[in-house]
Parts: sequence; C-alpha cells; structure tokens
Amino acid sequence: MRTEIFVCIFCFWRYKTISTNNNKDMLINEEIKAPEVRVIGPAGEQIGIMKIDDARAYAYNNGVDLVLIAPNGAPPVCRAIDYGKFCFERDKREKEAKKKQVIVKVKEVQLSCRIEQHDFETRVNHAKKFLGEGNKVKAVVRFKGREMAHMELGREVIQKFEEALAGVGAAEKKPQLDGRYMSIIISPVKQDKK
Repeated sequence: MRTEIFVCIFCFWRYKTISTNNNKDMLINEEIKAPEVRVIGPAGEQIGIMKIDDARAYAYNNGVDLVLIAPNGAPPVCRAIDYGKFCFERDKREKEAKKKQVIVKVKEVQLSCRIEQHDFETRVNHAKKFLGEGNKVKAVVRFKGREMAHMELGREVIQKFEEALAGVGAAEKKPQLDGRYMSIIISPVKQDKK
C-alpha cells in the first residue's frame, strides 16, 4: 500500500516538474499542437516527418519526452530526449556562462568646487581603490547657488581629479553638464601583468 502511494506521489511530482517547465517557448509531450512534426531521435539521428500521435508514441516507447525545439520550422522540429536531463544540462551551461561574465559597477565620487586638498586626496584614494577592483568611477561636481556662474572652477576640479587618476584610469568622455551637476566617467586602465 505504501509503495503504491509513493509511486503515485513520485509520478505526480515528475508530471508537475515537467509540465511546469521554466522555458515557456519549449513545449513538451501533450502541449505540442502541430498536426505533423519532424522528429530527431535521442542520439541525434533523423527519424523523419511523423504525425504528432506517432511521434509521441515513438518518444514514449523509448522512455523519453517529445520536446518542441524549433516551432517555426515547416514542419516544426521535435526531439525525443529526457526533458529533465535536458533542462539540467541547459541550466548548467547557463550557470557556467554566468560565472565567466564580468560585472562592472559604476561607483560615484562626490566633489565640490571648494573642496579642500585632504578631502580631494581622500576621494582620489577611494577612486583608485574602485578602479583597482575593476569598477568604473563617476566623479560628480555639484554646483550650489551662485557657483553656477563659475562652472570653470568645477571643470578644473574634474580635470585635476582626472589627472590624479592618470595611471589607474582614463576618462571615457569629456565632462558633461546636467543641470546643476557636472560629471565624468573614468574607466579602469588594463594593466599588463608581469
């Protein structure tokens, strides 16, 4: 009795995990509605064009699922494979691809027109640390009140900041003015490993 219940639960669980597939553009087994499909076997061999019922019977006889690979083909292309194993391998490939991706963040450093030398050096050291980690740095000078009339002071601060980071980073563009803010983005310079 317990064995039968366990088998029923396992079958229901298997059906639910397969029927609620994550990839909505891949239809499997009973979800495929095309009248005729081109079938590729479990080993990758061409089986031929079959009616959908015959294709499902072929897949069930081989103990695998019928998965719609190319729905736009004429006729649509299906492959007889173990769907659970197929999803596992696909997810594994995607995870490996994510590991190889490099995510670049943009860190922001706030400056002002009347910044003191020690504060400026502290901001430069923070920016060097960020650039050393492979992140980009956005240096922003905010103009307050009448400082808008003296934008050349902000431009000088940004130029001085860019020169202080000359060996570690390089500016992507010239400083840009956006309302009361002037900003520049500095990206890390690739160092030759010796």
